[in-house]
Amino acid sequence: MLLSIMQPTYLPWLGYFGLINSADKFVFLDNVKLEKSDWHVRNKIKSGKQELMLTCPVRTPKGRMTATIENTQFVSANPWRRKHLKSIAESYAKAPFFSSLFPLLDPIYKDESITCLAQMNIKIIKVLMGYMNITTPTFTASQFKGVSGVKDARLVSICHELECNTYLSPVGAQAYIEQETPGGALVKNGIDVFYQNFIHPKYPQIKGEFISHLSVIDCLFNVGPVETAKLINTCTRAHTHYQSLSV
Repeated sequence: MLLSIMQPTYLPWLGYFGLINSADKFVFLDNVKLEKSDWHVRNKIKSGKQELMLTCPVRTPKGRMTATIENTQFVSANPWRRKHLKSIAESYAKAPFFSSLFPLLDPIYKDESITCLAQMNIKIIKVLMGYMNITTPTFTASQFKGVSGVKDARLVSICHELECNTYLSPVGAQAYIEQETPGGALVKNGIDVFYQNFIHPKYPQIKGEFISHLSVIDCLFNVGPVETAKLINTCTRAHTHYQSLSV
C-alpha cells in the first residue's frame, strides 16, 4: 500500500495532484509548523501575459510559540478573499472552462465559516480532486491521535497508522527524509521509499507565452478537468527508488 504525505498547499501546482493521484492513500500534514513565506499561504496564477502571486494574510495564534497550519487563522479584517476571487475571475473569464470551474471556487471563498488556513486549502484541493475525478482517499495528520515523532519519524508513525509499507515523496523532500541515512527512518522501519518523477507539461494558455509551474487552476481553466487529468497521468513518470538517488 503506497502512501504520500504533503502539507496542504494553497491552490497547488499540477505535480501536487500527480502525487495524490499516484498514491493509494494521501495524508494532509496539517499539524506541522507554518512558514508564512511558503506555498501554504500563496501561489501563482497567470494574469494577462504575466504571473500573479496570490497571498493569504494569516495571523499567528496567541499564546503559542509556533503556529501550525491547522491552527493558523486568516486576518479577518483583510478583504483578501474578494480580491483573490476578483483576480481569478479577471484572469480567466475568457478561458474555455471558466463557466464550469469558477462556480466551484466561488462559494469556498465566500464561506465565512472557513476561518483557518488548513480548512481553506484542504477544501479547495478536495473540490479540485472531485472536478478531475481523482478518487484517492485522503486523511489529515491531526486526526490520528496516536501519531508521534518529528520529521521522518512522524512520517513513519503515519505510515504505521494507515498500514502502508511504501512511501512516495516529492523529490524536494529527500534532504528532509535522508538527513542521516539513505531512506531515513522510513527504511529503518521497513517502509520502502520512492520519489516522485513529474515532468511539467506545456498546455495552451489564453494569452502570451507559456508560463510553467502555476497553480493547477491555470491548466483547469484553459484545458478542462479531463485533459488536465490526462496530463497529470502522462507527466507522472516511473517513481525513483531512494537507492537510485543515494549513490
